[in-house]
Amino acid sequence: MQDVNTRLQLEPVKPHVLSMLPTLRDALMHQLNSESLTSLLKNRPANKLEIWEDLKIISFTRSIVAVYSTCMLVVLLRVQLNIIGGYIYLDNVTLGKNGTTPLAPPEVQQQYLSSIQHLLGDGLTELISIVKQAVHKVFGSISLKQTLSLLELEQKLKDIREVVEHKDLTQIASYSPLCRYLMPDEENPLASQACGLTERDIATIKLLNETRDMLESPDFSTVLSTCLNRGFSRLLDNMAEFFRPTEKDLSQNSSVNSLSSVSLPLAKIIPIINGQIHSVCSETPSHFVQVRICLIYNIPSKILKLMLYMPF
Repeated sequence: MQDVNTRLQLEPVKPHVLSMLPTLRDALMHQLNSESLTSLLKNRPANKLEIWEDLKIISFTRSIVAVYSTCMLVVLLRVQLNIIGGYIYLDNVTLGKNGTTPLAPPEVQQQYLSSIQHLLGDGLTELISIVKQAVHKVFGSISLKQTLSLLELEQKLKDIREVVEHKDLTQIASYSPLCRYLMPDEENPLASQACGLTERDIATIKLLNETRDMLESPDFSTVLSTCLNRGFSRLLDNMAEFFRPTEKDLSQNSSVNSLSSVSLPLAKIIPIINGQIHSVCSETPSHFVQVRICLIYNIPSKILKLMLYMPF
């Protein structure tokens, strides 16, 4: 019965995620505007090499951030809706009792859920900055003419993730360094976490504190890491279509390995990775988003149940 309840709790995530993806995509495309660079290149400018270098960094950055942010959006919404659902259940149980005040009335729910704007705003901007630095570190010195196989590209993405997800040596806490993009740190005013929040909003503050506790738990780190692994795997699957060996390659070598035998110049990989944002952040029920949501069904039940029921 608990497995059925777990599955039912996950159902509301999909429409919420899909409704937010256009906002996320627009924010990414605004802050990482590769289209303006491709337009400049059409005019064959004298500084085209410099523009190509900028396009290289921006194209990889925005698709990588798209994977990070969609995964974070799915998992954060799961946490928020679970916490809200728990309070709604408690309110329904106590409904009708004399003197009972709802723990999470609609205005509190709305105020609490609006805290996700940090991920779509300041958190996203900070994530873009960190990923852009990592992309520059990994790809900055690679020539546009250098060829890369899909396996080599996969390793480059792993190198970027290592930089982005690396814990500071001074960080004592065990939680993921990605948490800071989901919610502001504890030193920031609570007013920045939810629209119009003041110290008088005790109920909303309580919800936010419970959310922070969940985000800083080892189980949340496990869930997010699993989601990210599948997300980047799916990104590579999308790009694999462009690395398939030709019939000529196959006829010359019947044992050819499509993952390593086909290499493309970086200049040809750039437009491929640049266009992935439209697949990753599609508001239609795309396979990419569906995998992120369905993935939660496949997380070890012990971890998922603990994550779902921990607050109550």
